[in-house]
Amino acid sequence: MEQSSTEIVADVLEEGQAKILLEKKNVFYNPVQEFNRDLSIAVLSQYSKERSSQSSIDSAKEKQKDDSQKTGLRVLEALSATGLRSIRYAKEVPGMAEIVANDISIKAVEAIKRNVIHNGVENIVRPHNDDATMVMYQNRRTKFDAVDLDPYGCPSIFLDGAVQCIKDNGLLLVTATDMAVLAGNSPETCYVKYGAVSLKSKSCHEMALRILLQHIASHAGRYGKAMTPLLSISADFYIRVFVKIHTSQAACKKNTSNLGLVYQCVGCESLTLQALGTNPSNNVYKLPHAPAVDKLCSICNHRHHMGGPVWLGPLHDKNFVKKILTDIDSPEDNNLKALKTLRRIQGILHVVQEELENPLYYQLDRLTSIIKCNVPQMASFRSALLNAGYKVSYSHANKSSVKTDAPNQVIWDIVRAWEKENPVKREKFESHSAGLAILNAESETEVSFKKHPDAVPYSQQKKLTRYQLNPSTYWGPGTRSTTMIQSERGAGKKERNQNKNKRKREQDSSESTTVEEKKQNVADEQRND
Repeated sequence: MEQSSTEIVADVLEEGQAKILLEKKNVFYNPVQEFNRDLSIAVLSQYSKERSSQSSIDSAKEKQKDDSQKTGLRVLEALSATGLRSIRYAKEVPGMAEIVANDISIKAVEAIKRNVIHNGVENIVRPHNDDATMVMYQNRRTKFDAVDLDPYGCPSIFLDGAVQCIKDNGLLLVTATDMAVLAGNSPETCYVKYGAVSLKSKSCHEMALRILLQHIASHAGRYGKAMTPLLSISADFYIRVFVKIHTSQAACKKNTSNLGLVYQCVGCESLTLQALGTNPSNNVYKLPHAPAVDKLCSICNHRHHMGGPVWLGPLHDKNFVKKILTDIDSPEDNNLKALKTLRRIQGILHVVQEELENPLYYQLDRLTSIIKCNVPQMASFRSALLNAGYKVSYSHANKSSVKTDAPNQVIWDIVRAWEKENPVKREKFESHSAGLAILNAESETEVSFKKHPDAVPYSQQKKLTRYQLNPSTYWGPGTRSTTMIQSERGAGKKERNQNKNKRKREQDSSESTTVEEKKQNVADEQRND
């Protein structure tokens, strides 16, 4: 997501193999998103390789082929800004035939043209000036192999055109940065934008991904198309999904079992899922038995909030992710080796590989805070789940996450067992609190905190960069049309706010003095008359 600024620190900015010319005004660039762009290059490179292999098979079957027809991928970057992403795709992703770098701003397109010429990719990148939705609707027949949507905020208005202008088995890359809406701060706004009610939950970042995926599935389904997620990432202040769009009425019908509602207890915050339909048997679809929960939570006797619908299917294609990791780990030189955020990409993809497909997760420190108890080591809690015969993993979205296939009863039995070893004072609780209800309930699970050999995953053992730490100040989305480039000479927010109140008082005093002087002048004139 590139943005604008009025102050620049250099004439030329380098990222990857691209060099972007910077001007004094109207420069659109956000270095925070370099990981986004690097990851997109890794995914698009793998997708291009797969499409190239498939094209070779198809070409072998076709004895006659039009030699004048362009081979390779045709890509649309609908909101291009400086053209940085398109130029990097042209120079770093193999198999690019044509990239349409579109932007609605004439000044932005002028910048794209200069940058395209400066990087020598005129034969691949085609600057285009139009409304993004119009470009997609106008290409419903010619179609693109891949469409990249990286707007500021919500991508909803672009999705209808995007799913229509993508070829069968084409790749859709979508970013959403309105995380406050998706994370439950404004559920009514989330419904307006995404057709789903968000919940304030500790697993809100994964829920945000699942809300966006169900929204894409909804748009695709209107045209008899289905969506298959290849990779879904929550990172920094945004979410980014890579999905394959393909035509299949049968797959569209299965969406009822891939979509569902989320019930969250207002007391203990236990999560329960309710699919909108049952998995079809012999193409026979049945309605589910509802509701999935009683009026009061079985764990703590409190009521529930309901959110959704959300995507309940897999977030990632593990085989696809494995191929990307194979390329990264390969001794052969390739474009991925030069990516600046390669270590972070490698770490997060390994966590994705380990991640269970069970929707949503709990946060360990939140589970223990409900019963006002100290937090156990993550390895101990994971060992208890594994020793009880269940699976457990981290989520790439949260470093203290517990993603498991264990039922809520088992999870709270383990929490109760931990409290017995580390007792808390019951007088801390109010009489109707969820924590007291949990502690007073009987356990049904035999719990052992003995260290399990699989308690520490591979990604942690190898000390991979699994979770990003903000590397500097100003690390975030910024404001609309504002770059994150900071001048060494320019004043930051902290400096600008120094003595702000004093300056305001002096200004008010000055204005008050001016008013009094005017009144005195008027009185003097009246006396003279």
